Amino acid sequence: MIYILLQPDDNQQRIKVDFIALSKNTNKLSPYHHEIGSHFIELQQVDSTNNYATGLVHAGMAQGGTVVFTHEQTKGKGQRTKTWKSQKGANILMSVVIQPRPLPLTQGFLLSMATANAVHRFFRPLAGSETKVKWPNDLYWRDRKAGGILIENIIHGTEWHYAIVGIGININQVEFPGLKAKAVSLRQITGKEYDVLALARQLCRHLQQCYALLESHPHVIREEYHEHLYKLDETVRLKQDGRVFDATIKGVTPLGDLVTFSTIEERFSVGEVEWVG
Repeated sequence: MIYILLQPDDNQQRIKVDFIALSKNTNKLSPYHHEIGSHFIELQQVDSTNNYATGLVHAGMAQGGTVVFTHEQTKGKGQRTKTWKSQKGANILMSVVIQPRPLPLTQGFLLSMATANAVHRFFRPLAGSETKVKWPNDLYWRDRKAGGILIENIIHGTEWHYAIVGIGININQVEFPGLKAKAVSLRQITGKEYDVLALARQLCRHLQQCYALLESHPHVIREEYHEHLYKLDETVRLKQDGRVFDATIKGVTPLGDLVTFSTIEERFSVGEVEWVG
């Protein structure tokens, strides 16, 4: 394992040398067989781990399996241009570089499902059976958010070259200004304090297992995602533009559409509806 501890303004050449040396022996492997975290970069502070990982890819200094972990993000990203705020040193803040081939871009949500399953596998043994995956890709405990996933893609023409999988999980943070009733951390659930970096490495192993399963048995990924889906077969309130309505959650399609039923069955793509309450 190559483990690199950097400050944000350190010389990038050091990373480049390490990655060139390693890529000679790994570039013939299936993308899902690159060990997640075998190239593990630890930063003290960065604007966004997704931005940093994307920069490495564009500079030719990363490959599938590269992990960027930081103790502090100054401009963390959330879904739909929202920000992800996190207390310094308290939580898992990391991005994973994935080469998603041979998965076609049209099936991109399967990568999101596999990632959500890995996050669930990591968190549930620590937090208990009330851990769920909320569509499209949030980690929930009871009715409170414990983590989130943001996947950004690098596409050349019609080819899906890389996916940058950003993951944020609340571990030791106990105060969430403005989000007290909506957010929760592992420490709040269990009353224990954790080694965040050690847990990040543990999460890498779950990601490795789920990405390998995605390559060999994608139907299992879909089944597992539904098994732990938040509010499955329950009635929830949703909002689409100015329309607010109640509907029963029936599942998620392989393309990522949320399937609901009220008087009729409806399907909604990611970003088309919001949860209310």
